Amino acid sequence: MSKPPQALPPEVYARVFENHAEGRQILEELTRRFARPAVTTGGIDAVLQTYQRDGSRLVIEFIVSRINQAAGLDINQEIE
Repeated sequence: MSKPPQALPPEVYARVFENHAEGRQILEELTRRFARPAVTTGGIDAVLQTYQRDGSRLVIEFIVSRINQAAGLDINQEIE
C-alpha cells in the first residue's frame, strides 16, 4: 500500500508563484482565466455554469492561501 502524497510546504507555493517572475505571470493568467464571477441570468444553466466556475476558482484560492501561509498570515481555511 502506498502512502498518500504529503502536502507541499507553503513556502514552495510562495517561491514558485510569488518570488519567481514566471510563476507570478502564471498565477496572474490562471486568475484571469479561472477566477470569474457567478453567472446571474439563464436559469439552471446559469447555476451549473456558476458551480463550474466555483470549482475552477477554488484552485486559485488554494494557491493564494498557501502563499499567504508562507507569509505568516493567519488564515481560517483548512488545507487538506
